[in-house]
Amino acid sequence: MSATSLQRPLQIATRILIFGGIAFVLLYILVLAEPSPEFGGNWRTTSFGSALDDWQSFTRTLLNGLTAAGLLFIVASGFSLIFGLMRVVNMAHGSFYLLGGYIAYEVQQEMTGSGFTVISSDVNTWEWIFPALVAVGVIGAVGLVVQQVFLRWNQGQELRQALITIAISVILADQVIAHFNDGIAVSLTWPGWTDQLVALPLLGIDYSVARLCVLFLGVMVGVCLWAWLHRTRTGMVIRAGVDDQQMTSALGVNIQLIFAIAFVVGSSLAAFGGVVGASQGAVAAGQDGQWLLNSLVVVIIGGMGSLIGAAAGSLLYGLVFAFSAVYLPTTGNNCCTQYSIVVTFVLLALVLAVRPQGLFGREA
Repeated sequence: MSATSLQRPLQIATRILIFGGIAFVLLYILVLAEPSPEFGGNWRTTSFGSALDDWQSFTRTLLNGLTAAGLLFIVASGFSLIFGLMRVVNMAHGSFYLLGGYIAYEVQQEMTGSGFTVISSDVNTWEWIFPALVAVGVIGAVGLVVQQVFLRWNQGQELRQALITIAISVILADQVIAHFNDGIAVSLTWPGWTDQLVALPLLGIDYSVARLCVLFLGVMVGVCLWAWLHRTRTGMVIRAGVDDQQMTSALGVNIQLIFAIAFVVGSSLAAFGGVVGASQGAVAAGQDGQWLLNSLVVVIIGGMGSLIGAAAGSLLYGLVFAFSAVYLPTTGNNCCTQYSIVVTFVLLALVLAVRPQGLFGREA
């Protein structure tokens, strides 16, 4: 029997195993899981038990996954825009995230005149928005310089561009350590009105307003990007460039201008993600690599150059990470919720096994 004749049954068997595994995971979370006992545990014991045992904890975990997906989308959508249009794997994307968070923190410190930590009650809405605008503007300008000075002259040379952006990433990471308090972890402070819990009657829980703001900002970024890409001439040209750069240039479009705009927008989104990430948690030296990896995983899952793919990849990544951190078995002190990050790479492998081009990517 030829290899070609065996390929189809193997693909069918692989998909049956994958979807069967997904069905088991859903059944485990919704029904099979049990609350963790005081001592010990087995393969069915988890932090809170199944959704039937503790549906409020299930709902909170779901919202935590959605808010994490909102932040992931803000950062990864910019990476996807640059990667999809220019075929540039911008290895400095994580450094743009990191630098954006630190710049916003310094601006907020100057505006409030407070010490290392700012109390949320001392911060009004403008004292959060203005630092975000400054960070977005500065990193957008940095992105423009990087694209024009270092990347424009070697367009199409992917390896060389990747090496150049790695060098830029290292330089920016060192500058963060040199100029921002040795790169120690800092947090941007949300406005005071976000420091509360709000009742969600339909879900029967109270939830953080700040986390809901992250979700709202992620949705707004998605809506604005969709409107820009589908309802403006520049956006339509960008989408045409993703599909066929040569034909777009042949029609008289200044593709270099489009490249510059895309790089500025992508860099600015990384900076805005850094602002939101610094507000929700903290930014610290070393996170640039983490967020570059996050962006790569989201884009690979969703598909190159697809806004819907970036949204789908962020959603899957955020939900899988949130649920695995809570619903992996708790059989003892050394197992097993710390392996939640491994599950996200299992997600990546499963998606590539079914669709190598990503969920919403297209074959070359």
